[in-house]
Amino acid sequence: MRKSKIVLLIALLLFCSAALLPQPKVKLGIDVLKERNFDVLNGKRVGLITNPTGVDQNLRSTIDILFESKECKLTALYGPEHGVRGDFTAGTEFDFYTDPKTNLPVYSAYGKTKKPTPEMLKNIDVLVYDIQDIGCRSYTFISTLGLAMEAAAENNIPFVVLDRPNPLSGNKIEGNLVEDGFISFVSQFKIPYVHGLTLGEFAKMINEEGILKNKIKCNLTVIPMQRWKRDMNFAATGLQWVPSSPHIPYGDTPEYYVATGMLGELYYISTGIGYTIPFQSYAAEWIDGEQLAQKMNALNLEGVTFRPTSYRPFYGKGKDTIVHGVQLHITNYSKINLMSLQFLFLEVHNEMYPEKNPFIGCDTSRLSMFDKVCGTSKIRELFTKCMKYEDIQSYLMKDVDAFRKLSKKYYLY
Repeated sequence: MRKSKIVLLIALLLFCSAALLPQPKVKLGIDVLKERNFDVLNGKRVGLITNPTGVDQNLRSTIDILFESKECKLTALYGPEHGVRGDFTAGTEFDFYTDPKTNLPVYSAYGKTKKPTPEMLKNIDVLVYDIQDIGCRSYTFISTLGLAMEAAAENNIPFVVLDRPNPLSGNKIEGNLVEDGFISFVSQFKIPYVHGLTLGEFAKMINEEGILKNKIKCNLTVIPMQRWKRDMNFAATGLQWVPSSPHIPYGDTPEYYVATGMLGELYYISTGIGYTIPFQSYAAEWIDGEQLAQKMNALNLEGVTFRPTSYRPFYGKGKDTIVHGVQLHITNYSKINLMSLQFLFLEVHNEMYPEKNPFIGCDTSRLSMFDKVCGTSKIRELFTKCMKYEDIQSYLMKDVDAFRKLSKKYYLY
């Protein structure tokens, strides 16, 4: 009798301990789908577009969840940039292969075939998308989403988005719309650089607003999250961050991506890629880090501090040399315009080193890539006249209010 009481007491303590463990505030789309017993997929052959970020709140892969489900049959996988298991480096194209864990076919949605073909879709009844995005236009996962929606529409296949948080929150919108002549895989749609939408909201908007090719519409279902609020950054969700690509290792890295990513396209200044602080620095061999930090901090920008730093990149820009500059420490991303930081740096850098103009010193092919990411050549043309941020500030923000009004129609939270 005494032994059974002890066992019962231990079980009760374990239950109470589990209840006291911190639980995620936000329930992801895949978790909601499980609770709904996979209702929208019931009895169907499922194609899944995903990568390592496609996990539930307990970090279990959506691939495994659907593969083991008795309610549906997972029959094909589709990999964006970096692949479904994350085993391809940035920019690496890959072709068809077989997933070793599930023995399912894996079709490439990055490379020569960015848009699924009818042949790639022939053995599925529904196409599901579950990938964590970072809330920025130049990150290619939203391009993959849009092209897959077009393919689903063209082949009369229903499309399901399992929603996930926008790590930049649902309030921050920055940047001009992409202009004609600058549509590319890093600027696939005419939206601002920072769009302030979850992927489910984004999918609804491009579907209903005629933004997809030829204004085509797919049969779209969004499985929304629960308890996500628009003012949440990723830390506030209580969820674990899975690196969305090798250079986005943490939940706050998307903030730094917006603050340095355009500059990084010039491949002239080290932004921390190739070192342990990706997208978190402005550095070069010739820069006096102490002086740069003093000048950047003198701008009195609320929400960010600049600290002098030196490091030796393991690869990429500045490899095997010591570079000096500043590390960005964002203390409150909601109080600053993230895009502005790289242009303010360029302004200060030009005052210190006018002979080291990145727009003149970089390879001309990088200028084209810079323009594609900016969605226009006008940012570069206006800025390089005097190297002053104030000359482009209004242009960068000219479309924000109108886009906020448009996108609000599709808010789910």
